[in-house]
Amino acid sequence: MTSAPTRTEAPAAGSSGDVMSTARRLRLVLVLGSLTAIGPLTIDMYLPALPEIAVDLHTTSAAVQLTLTGTLAGLAVGQLLIGPLSDAVGRRKPLLAGVALHIVASVLCVLAPSIGVIGVLRVLQGLGVAAASVVAMAVVRDLFDGAAFARLFSRLMLVVGVAPVLAPTLGSGLLRWSDWRGVFIALAAFGLILITVAAFGLPETLPPAARQRGGVLATARVYGSLLRDRTFVGLVLVTGLAMAALFAYVSGSSFVFQEQYGLDEQQFGIAFGAGAIGLIAATQLNVRLLNRYSPQRILIAALGLGTVAGLVLTAFAVTDFGGLPAVLASLWVVLFAAGLAMPNAPALALSRHGESAGTAAAMLGAVQFGVGALSAPLVGALGTGVVAMAVVVAGGMIAAVAVLFVVVRPAQLGDLAPSAVTVAAH
Repeated sequence: MTSAPTRTEAPAAGSSGDVMSTARRLRLVLVLGSLTAIGPLTIDMYLPALPEIAVDLHTTSAAVQLTLTGTLAGLAVGQLLIGPLSDAVGRRKPLLAGVALHIVASVLCVLAPSIGVIGVLRVLQGLGVAAASVVAMAVVRDLFDGAAFARLFSRLMLVVGVAPVLAPTLGSGLLRWSDWRGVFIALAAFGLILITVAAFGLPETLPPAARQRGGVLATARVYGSLLRDRTFVGLVLVTGLAMAALFAYVSGSSFVFQEQYGLDEQQFGIAFGAGAIGLIAATQLNVRLLNRYSPQRILIAALGLGTVAGLVLTAFAVTDFGGLPAVLASLWVVLFAAGLAMPNAPALALSRHGESAGTAAAMLGAVQFGVGALSAPLVGALGTGVVAMAVVVAGGMIAAVAVLFVVVRPAQLGDLAPSAVTVAAH
């Protein structure tokens, strides 16, 4: 196997975080939590405004959905670039540059004259968000290990779960006194607060002696070694396909619930939040399930449940049997299943490449958002209605099951170390 880029060991790994006072650790959690939250807020906060944007800019629903794809594409590419970059030059510079890019893109979205311009700017927003996400997780790795790492990581994952619940509700609240441009003003303001907090409250956590050496070619060789691991690639694809089912719901829900079923912006925020609560509940249940079952078994059961629920959702959508309550109930089960599947597939994947965990995590994140980005235009191409959304949701789950059994082959997976499961599942 090709060796990883040369890297000297950081002195006393994890010791910096271990000796922190309670006040400093709380401050760190708040800073990193804010960095982690900007991604879900950027993705989801403008969802209630999608129909309004289509009308105001005289464009189609499918074109508006492509702006979501742009954000996810920026996130995917950004993680591949910024992960290795932060290992080479330190954490602060990529972070501050990324958040600054997000602020500028958000301000320009307020002034955007067309949907095409917004689409380009949303890609730039995604690149900026990627810097915040990657650096937040990298800082945790720099400062903590073992049980301390798992506890702090679990708190950040809770932020990742809660932020999508709050984002559409916040967006709906803004739309009560502003138009869709007010959402981007709010994102720019949050970015300004975040860059100030990061500049003064987050010191550099990767000393020069611990930075990665070897340049672009060495990094490319590590990516190549990951791509040659069939099981790793399969698990990454499973994660991405589950994410595609999730983002099919995210991209289509505002049009389905508001235009097809007649919910207003505030009612949409409540309905969307209910689904996100199901996903969060599943991730927390997963921690308890891992005390009794292997991640392989949970992953298989979760994808099976999601596939059945996706097919039931499609049947309800095609026949209109049960109306909106039936659609919401089956969607909730799909999201619950995704919440069980998505922690376990990455845990199994990352456990295979501890020597290059940062690069493996970057690839995992890129594929998650890259494959997820494909689902939004697919829903738009099929008509943006409940049938289109249901078909793509079910298709993502079916494809994930197929990859799991054909490419990954669960019987060949070895046992996963309990510490890896704990970290990834929280």
